[in-house]
Amino acid sequence: MSCLKCLKYTMCVVNFVFFVCGATVFGFGIYLMTFSRFSSLLPSLQAMSIANSVFLTGIVITCVSFLGFLGALKENRCLLISFFILLLILMLAELTGACLLLMYERKIEEFINKDLKNGLEKSNESRRNGTVEDDWDKVQMAFHCCGIRNHTDWGTHVPNSCIEYRNETHYWPQGCFTKLKGAFDENLLNTGISVIVVCIIEVLGMCFSMTLFCHINQTGLGYK
Repeated sequence: MSCLKCLKYTMCVVNFVFFVCGATVFGFGIYLMTFSRFSSLLPSLQAMSIANSVFLTGIVITCVSFLGFLGALKENRCLLISFFILLLILMLAELTGACLLLMYERKIEEFINKDLKNGLEKSNESRRNGTVEDDWDKVQMAFHCCGIRNHTDWGTHVPNSCIEYRNETHYWPQGCFTKLKGAFDENLLNTGISVIVVCIIEVLGMCFSMTLFCHINQTGLGYK
């Protein structure tokens, strides 16, 4: 019984921490959507701007962790099994995405490159119409890059976010897609380890929730 109590409160603490993190990400997403002007980097995925992506990530983390926290605290079978199912769906989605990325890496790269060009052209056009800042500026300032391959992708209207802060007469030498792809290739092992760690956390969460669920069934406790 003491082990089950330890398991219960461990679930409560861990899920509470994730809930706070998710709420923070959720709040930051709302801030980005409210106080900044954004356009999607990938026109084919209009809904997946930086602001929307952060917002949705925060919602998912907050909702899942809330179910885990409340289900463990109240020993509610319905909430615990819902938590288990959501974690299972998330893990399967992550593994499916990783497999598709490995299988169709070349095609995905070509699609992203083509879509980024369309997104850059739309961003360039919106700048002529008075748009001050969008996703491209955020990415270029954050990763110290310019354009897709280099600054020439912008043509004659290179944004100020491309200017190298240490030398105002030069642009960042690397394109954003080139730099991010290079960083991903260099840190492929770390990325793989991160995915495995996330999956382990999700598996542990599923095991904990199922253990509590089975314990509640055995003791005859109903829904609370």
